[in-house]
Amino acid sequence: MSTYFVGEGNIGTAPEYREFPRDNAEPRRLLRLNVYFDNPVLIKDGYEDRGGFWAPVELWHSEAEQWQALYQKGMRVLVDGRTVREEWEDREENLRVTFKVEARRVGILPYRITRVDMQTSSHAAVEQAIQAS
Repeated sequence: MSTYFVGEGNIGTAPEYREFPRDNAEPRRLLRLNVYFDNPVLIKDGYEDRGGFWAPVELWHSEAEQWQALYQKGMRVLVDGRTVREEWEDREENLRVTFKVEARRVGILPYRITRVDMQTSSHAAVEQAIQAS
């Protein structure tokens, strides 16, 4: 079972990167984030969190290794994807149910960011060199 999901929250731990080999093909790359999706409610003195939840967020992408350095603990993100229900048994053989988010996109929100460095990609640099000649 899965359903569409959009949520805003904070990354709670350092991102976890993993690769999964596939015969002779490029390996599948996974970036896993642990995100707290809060429920801020406006009160007279600011905001109060009323009933948020933690969820693992999985981002499968060929650029996952480079993105590992981009996403950081405490960063505010907007996650777009789908929730997936997983059933498993604990040590006492009790059935447990958890939900994870399989993200299509994870956007960085500008809260608590002190600096952004922009670099041109190698593709853009080649295009600029062609236009200059």
